[in-house]
Amino acid sequence: MQLFTTLSALALATLGSAQLKQVTDFTATPTKLGMYSYVPANLKTPAPIIVAVHHCQGSAQGYSSESQLMPQADKHGIILIYPNSKSGGGCFDVASTATLTHDGGGDSQTIANMVKYAVSKYGGDANRTYVVGTSSGAMMANVLAGAYPDVFKAASVYSGVPDGCFYVQGSTATQDPPGWANSCANGQLTKTAKEWGDLVRSYYPSYTGARTRMQIFHGTADNTLRYPNYQEQLKQWSDVFGLTAKKDATNTPQSGYTQTIYGDGTTTSAQLVGYSASGVGHTVPQHPDMDIAFFGIP
Repeated sequence: MQLFTTLSALALATLGSAQLKQVTDFTATPTKLGMYSYVPANLKTPAPIIVAVHHCQGSAQGYSSESQLMPQADKHGIILIYPNSKSGGGCFDVASTATLTHDGGGDSQTIANMVKYAVSKYGGDANRTYVVGTSSGAMMANVLAGAYPDVFKAASVYSGVPDGCFYVQGSTATQDPPGWANSCANGQLTKTAKEWGDLVRSYYPSYTGARTRMQIFHGTADNTLRYPNYQEQLKQWSDVFGLTAKKDATNTPQSGYTQTIYGDGTTTSAQLVGYSASGVGHTVPQHPDMDIAFFGIP
């Protein structure tokens, strides 16, 4: 997992006239995640919201720099939310039934409540809310897409695993550290596309609306959340969207990357887009311009 120095994080956590701030009056439960926000000056409301979720051994402060989204926020008028893990190792819970299930009482629900706070307090746009995550944060982005498709319109996932892949029987929303699923991390858990899709649908069975659009990055040399998880994610979300046709483009958007677009549309309009990064380990570098374009901002 990545590490980031506190000094560098603090140096980069202020851009323009806005600052990354800990939100001390956010008290919504069910879990005790910290909330940090970056709200540009002269914000035009209702403003789009991006939730950016850090990796294990990371922090909201560190990821505010690593995600490279603050310059985008200043340019486009975006509210940024950075959840901060409550666990000693800095991981988010993606293993318990509570967090996997809509309004089930886990970390995912607390993050969804942060969005409600941003809509109420900052003038955020509930219809333009998105999520970016890396590693543990990428796993959480998949979970949020599955459990809260009514909240998140699109997700950009850097080196994660399928929704539900990290489930650990008996894991709870409050244990520290959160449950860890070795078979999933090692790329040994495979399912059919329908089996993966059924998992997503089971986490919010009453939901019949539009699903969260997905942009998925993964490196072929990932030794932490191994590369087979890339194809399993694509299988899962292609089933959720009911897509089978796909087209590949090599060396796109850069040398060594292979882009896969499912169904109709482009990189900025398709429901599911994947990027396989040849020779890249854990994790794939952030591509903030691509995140913003995929989200359709502005």
